[in-house]
Amino acid sequence: MRRLPTAITAAAAATAALCAIGAGAPPASAARYRAADAAPTPATVRLLPLGDSITWGQASSTGNGFRGPLAGALTDEGHFPDLVGGTQHGTMADPDNEGHPGWRIDQIAGIADSALRTYRPNVVTLMIGTNDFNQNHQVSTAADRLHALVDRITTDDPGVTVLLASLIVSTNPAVEQYRPAYNAAVPGIAQAEQAAGKHVRFVDMSALTAADLSDSEHPNDGGYQKMADAFNSALQQADAAGWIGTPGPSGVVRSGIAGKCLNDFHAQTANGNPVTVRACNNTNAQWWSRTADNTLRIYGKCLHAANGGTADGTRVQLADCDGTGAQVWQPYEGGYKNPQSGRCLDDPGSSTVDNTQLQLWDCNGTNAQKWTALQPQ
Repeated sequence: MRRLPTAITAAAAATAALCAIGAGAPPASAARYRAADAAPTPATVRLLPLGDSITWGQASSTGNGFRGPLAGALTDEGHFPDLVGGTQHGTMADPDNEGHPGWRIDQIAGIADSALRTYRPNVVTLMIGTNDFNQNHQVSTAADRLHALVDRITTDDPGVTVLLASLIVSTNPAVEQYRPAYNAAVPGIAQAEQAAGKHVRFVDMSALTAADLSDSEHPNDGGYQKMADAFNSALQQADAAGWIGTPGPSGVVRSGIAGKCLNDFHAQTANGNPVTVRACNNTNAQWWSRTADNTLRIYGKCLHAANGGTADGTRVQLADCDGTGAQVWQPYEGGYKNPQSGRCLDDPGSSTVDNTQLQLWDCNGTNAQKWTALQPQ
């Protein structure tokens, strides 16, 4: 995950929303992706790849699937892509994603709220449904359940852009007998969302043929490239339409001690889990958000002065968010101050030892109390 310490200003809004992507073959080179009316500055993209084993990259030679060539094209075009998600797969430098082999629509729906809350993407790629057919799971309601999933995503984050893809071709009869009817419903889902003011764009994957498969259900490298082309073309049109806003106010909080970051010890979520300083490592345990009430949050928990303490040396830990003064952290002289105590978030003794638990301490302006600021949501 190419974490960004602060949100970056996105491109200004451009033209009115465009209609769905057509069925024609996508452009072959990055230079041809740019729409004539594209915004002068490409939007910064925090991308959540959401789906099953195809999103994960199964059967691609690198494990990157479509994510590798898509990220490469976006980089070439100036989008500064940051891929996010709780799983990692492939050889690419930023392998984060939410691709889950074998998962169905209902299982993706089960993690959607958490993933959106944690990573605050401004773009989601979504292709899901193959395993509903492969597992003969509630086949007759698959399209309706997909629509409900898209509704859930756009309700969680009304400003997010969803690139909603049709299913690729399959040579598995259990899938192929249902795929055409399902795919026929997908453009209508995108159109209904657009009519409701949501940024959902249909991405047609019909350019892939059986020759683009590595097995009965997964693309080969050429097929994954075609998928990347289709997603990229859709993203460029969304950007030109002014759909892609600034990524949500989340990111790494870097210490004034070189190379160190604010860290949730062992990525645990129990109340009382220590909040520490640790070498920056691009993991989810260092991915924080700041809310309008000046709380710092991770995994749905809040940064908390233990037992509501106010004295020098009070340990800092995670706790359920409760609205008390022990969880308020206001930006102050390049760091964070807890108004209830009048003290600052502090790395004891300017420690460089990983997993040193943080504390409250008299504000003194040293590097031990310097932390990069996140913009509140």
